[in-house]
Amino acid sequence: MSFELAVWHEPEPITAERAAEVLRALREGDAQAVRPHPGVAEFTVAFATAFPEVVIPEDSQAYALLTVDLERSDEVAGEAFALARECGLVCYDPQRGLVHNLAPLGAYPGMQLRTGDGMIVVDPDLRLVGDAVATMSPRNPFTALVVFGEHFVQSSPEITGYELEYKDSVRDVMVRTHVPEIGAVREAFVEYAEGGRSFLERHDWRRV
Repeated sequence: MSFELAVWHEPEPITAERAAEVLRALREGDAQAVRPHPGVAEFTVAFATAFPEVVIPEDSQAYALLTVDLERSDEVAGEAFALARECGLVCYDPQRGLVHNLAPLGAYPGMQLRTGDGMIVVDPDLRLVGDAVATMSPRNPFTALVVFGEHFVQSSPEITGYELEYKDSVRDVMVRTHVPEIGAVREAFVEYAEGGRSFLERHDWRRV
């Protein structure tokens, strides 16, 4: 089995739905679905140097499609996300239905987005943060945003909703609550990523 990623340039942030439309058009041979960008060649050369075993079938100035062995997907995908950003490109992950935009970013440089199905993204854009929360499932049992050594927020599904946790590592305080709707989890994650803490006032927490 294999894992696929697609990279190309977009002048503005796009939705995952729009990214899926672009990838579908590229697979159908519509090279006009995206415009050429110098970052694509830069990405292709750098990625092929780092991962010569990864298949990049298209010699295009407008996009690159990557096919990775499934057992190496977490390692390779993490590098692809970071390199795409360096080259000014978006990166679409059709397996998860997630698009990695260049902006807007959160308030904490170096913040990591981690999911239970193995995705690790450094400096995720805010749209990705919200969309990743919605992918939680039995196959993806948690989502976390972590600023190492300082604080984190994480969530996992429960039978009747979602467990939501927040830890202030500096103060050594960790609290937990239950919320019935995914929307509340998404709101808390995006707010946290932006540097806000109003979600701590909206719910009843217990210390753990």
